Amino acid sequence: MTKTAVLLLNFGEPEHPTREEVVPFLERIFAHNAALMGPATPEQVRARSRRLAEERADGLIAEYEAIGGSPLPAQAREQAKLLQAELARRGVDAPVLLGMQFTAPTIAEALAAARAQGVQQVVALPVYPLSGPSTTVAALDEVDAELQTSGWRVTLHRLSGWHRHPSYLRLRAEAIARVLDAHHLALGDGRTRLVFSAHGTPMKYLEEGSRYDVYVRDFCASVAARLEVSDYVIGYQNHANRPGVRWTQPEVDAVIAEVDADAVVVDAVSFMHEQSETLAELDHELREHAEARGLKFYRVPVPHAEPEFIGVLADLVEPFARAAGPLETGTVAIGGVVLRQCRCQPTPGTHCMNPAIPD
Repeated sequence: MTKTAVLLLNFGEPEHPTREEVVPFLERIFAHNAALMGPATPEQVRARSRRLAEERADGLIAEYEAIGGSPLPAQAREQAKLLQAELARRGVDAPVLLGMQFTAPTIAEALAAARAQGVQQVVALPVYPLSGPSTTVAALDEVDAELQTSGWRVTLHRLSGWHRHPSYLRLRAEAIARVLDAHHLALGDGRTRLVFSAHGTPMKYLEEGSRYDVYVRDFCASVAARLEVSDYVIGYQNHANRPGVRWTQPEVDAVIAEVDADAVVVDAVSFMHEQSETLAELDHELREHAEARGLKFYRVPVPHAEPEFIGVLADLVEPFARAAGPLETGTVAIGGVVLRQCRCQPTPGTHCMNPAIPD
């Protein structure tokens, strides 16, 4: 039987709120997105990234301290452990290795570990439901680049956008319903508004062809339909820490400032872990904006370790982990959805649930 490893791709966050961890983390992010700020030499990119990281570090450290440190690394390790156990329960013996884009263990380190274990094929799964240019696409690109650099010839299965998995849509709708029930709220009463909060992205990426905003709208509409509501709003959590960079609109703060309601129920649609963007930006900052207007604020927890979510990840991985070699796009169906060639990560053989979504 072909020995397979699952590479669970993740953004990463520093585990401890220290400059020793936070500055290099931010520096890598700014360097990775250097093109947003125009042409520059490698030396200029390094200097600018370091300067921006130093400027941003204290604010991010304060956020981490306010939430008791980022839970993302521990939750990511938990996801990997639970996914490996679920695959084993299904009769699939495959180690699940974490590969982080901006913290340890890096994607390169994860691939090296798989190679050392004698793996013959790798299933690369970004743990981002909504395919974005700096998350899903960039993570898969990095896998390709690391394999080329290392010279490791291994069968690679790439999975891209998967927010249309029926079980995933159902569990996200059920998570919202549980919050409504727990607080005796009803979305149809006209005084409680559902707010979807998505991670923002620079407009430059959308103008270059990314369909991330299309996926956000598709996901929110699909979840709202399962809740049988049409009255909802979408806002973006933008990170305006690069001068002159335009981001997706409307900002979620502006949405909260204008919403006509007595209460808001906020669902963080881009995230599969609790992290600074949920625990600090939403639970602290956005809550303050809402309560200053007299709004009651409720935030839907991210179902990072729910058995149903782990089942979704296992559903995505299993057909490829059982394969004895490359699979053509269009030959795999998961939850009744046929996976086609990805439009955002066009490397041949990148499987995705999104191609049928109209622009």
